[in-house]
Amino acid sequence: MQRPGFDELFALLSATPLSGADLARLRAWLAGICDPTECLALIEAAATGRPCPHCGGARLHKSGAASGLQRYRCLGCGRTFNALTGTPLARLRKREHWLPYLQCMLESRTVRDAARVVGVHRTTSFRWRHRFGPAAARQRPDKLSAIVEADETYRLESQKGSRTMTRPPRRRGGVARGRGIGREHDCLLVARDRNGHTLDFHTGCGPVSAAQLQACLAPVLPSDVLLISDSAAAYARFARAAGITHEAVNVSARQRARGAIHIQNVNGWHSRFKGWLVRFKGVASRYLAHYSGWQRLLDARELQTPAQWLCAAVRQC
Repeated sequence: MQRPGFDELFALLSATPLSGADLARLRAWLAGICDPTECLALIEAAATGRPCPHCGGARLHKSGAASGLQRYRCLGCGRTFNALTGTPLARLRKREHWLPYLQCMLESRTVRDAARVVGVHRTTSFRWRHRFGPAAARQRPDKLSAIVEADETYRLESQKGSRTMTRPPRRRGGVARGRGIGREHDCLLVARDRNGHTLDFHTGCGPVSAAQLQACLAPVLPSDVLLISDSAAAYARFARAAGITHEAVNVSARQRARGAIHIQNVNGWHSRFKGWLVRFKGVASRYLAHYSGWQRLLDARELQTPAQWLCAAVRQC
């Protein structure tokens, strides 16, 4: 049976009376259709002026095209590349579906739900999530300023999807074998200033140490900053070694604030992150930093459209 052409379908649709619900469905369907060349044009524009990813050379000339993207040859090392070479987005296919998939990421859809909406396999959806998310999450502030709140949150370590587990498996929603925070808990350190700029660090398992604070916070805190934390001894040791001003809030003694001295902003971020994470029904520890970076982008509201997300992913790489 021969399929009807577009003109026949358009004439049939024009002659059909449409209700408000029908018009809404039609608009939603049209909004999800993207021109394949739009994605390619965004990639090329975001990579404008990019040096050679192999040697960093700036002397380039065009060298044909492949898969819709311009290829370049470096006059320094002689190797060819395109706008995605050396980025997490390299060698990903089905580029006509990238923008609709990024809209699913903006809506925080699950792997299977995004795969159903976009029309790709769930393994493709999972792969794209862990390429687009970390690529765009490299867009983060270089420095925090003025008053900075720092605190860590913990979640039970998960080896979900691992082929070689280092401990006996436990049921979903299990509990740690011992009381308190130990080596069975992942530590996510979050630093946030009063301007809303946020940085997140996955420091591994167990309570955060002064050495880990030095590695994570020292490069992003200026010397005149006021660091506010809970009463954990590691923060005091780090502040003394770094020579920065430090104030502690004794949360364990139910001390919530002393005027402007509090950590409620960073604790609010923790609460939003944990509530947002529930929908994914368990996140492996090795991907925790991917999800915290994803939530940081959504919370900052700097990337409002799929095009902005795609350009940020290409540009930051």
